Amino acid sequence: MPDPAIEAIAAFHRWNDAFNARDVETQIAHMHFPHLRLAENQFHAWETGDDFRSGEENLTYRLNAEGWHHTDSLKVDVVQAGKNKVHLAIRQSRRRADGAEYKPFNTLWIFTKIDGRWGVQFRSSFLTSSASSFGPQPLPEAR
Repeated sequence: MPDPAIEAIAAFHRWNDAFNARDVETQIAHMHFPHLRLAENQFHAWETGDDFRSGEENLTYRLNAEGWHHTDSLKVDVVQAGKNKVHLAIRQSRRRADGAEYKPFNTLWIFTKIDGRWGVQFRSSFLTSSASSFGPQPLPEAR
């Protein structure tokens, strides 16, 4: 019988690899909707994959503007695990191209198994940065 914790951790790593590659389709493939994120004491909800997809260009722009190159996962701990739900406490680190850490943070992710597939359905992050804020933030106009 597969171990739910191991499966959820593997799904997390696939999602994070896709985040680093800015591969939104693979990110969505490892999510469940509705999807919730709590950061800076604000909830943001995506009802569908299309909702999530619609903000990715802006997010990529903001990540690049802060000097982001990739996000490392320094530690992944299973907090609770059941047959269809796993809570992961994760220590992440935003890095520049030279590998220098500039934004370490803790985050809690809840993975659920729906229709036989593990996906993240809730994220709560202690990250504070311009690339983690919510709301309409248009891309700057071309000069």
